[in-house]
Amino acid sequence: MRIDIISAVPDLLQSPLGHSIVHRAVKNGLVEIVVHDLRDYSTNKYKSVDDYPYSGGGGMVMTIEPIDRIITKLKSERTYQEIIFTTPDGDRYTQNVANRLSCLNNLIILCGHYKGIDQRIRDHLITLEISIGDYVLTGGELAAAVMVDSIVRLLPGAISDEVSALTDSFQDLLLAPPVYTRPAEYKGWKVPDILLSGNDRQIADWKLEQAMTRTRRLRPDLLEDHESTRSQSDE
Repeated sequence: MRIDIISAVPDLLQSPLGHSIVHRAVKNGLVEIVVHDLRDYSTNKYKSVDDYPYSGGGGMVMTIEPIDRIITKLKSERTYQEIIFTTPDGDRYTQNVANRLSCLNNLIILCGHYKGIDQRIRDHLITLEISIGDYVLTGGELAAAVMVDSIVRLLPGAISDEVSALTDSFQDLLLAPPVYTRPAEYKGWKVPDILLSGNDRQIADWKLEQAMTRTRRLRPDLLEDHESTRSQSDE
């Protein structure tokens, strides 16, 4: 897999992409991540990539020329299944979206900045708009890092225990059940007896019950989606 990230502030991506699972996946050849400085594709002497919006209003807008220039260059070199723009008004990012993107070969992520980007970029170049939450960040770099992390960890071999990724929260539209480790008792706080029983079937039933209870309490909207999906699979 290859992920190209276009940013006006590429240094913001060095730390989140240079450590832990993402770093190991790059080192092991599971994914190639290339960060592009958008200013390198600006044609003016100040290397600016923003301008005032037509009709006035506050803030600056990312201009169309440098973005079109780099995307056109990248598309001439390989086929991209998705060209993603990080924006607060995009589609909500979910585990299902991460799952789908992890199965693709080549992605471009354009990090938003300033007041936004020229609408013509969204109309003619972008194939997918994504928001990681109902709030505004200074730029889209952190959103891009979140997406890359969630995608890369799903790649085969990215984490040593692949079953772990498949049992994370949201994979089955449920929050994960509580987890425990040694010691079995600490300060009088005990691990539930069922987890020490060795009865795999009862443990699985307990985990499902706990996941349902936790989801019902914290994210009832997910539970509705889970039950709807389960009903469709039973048909």
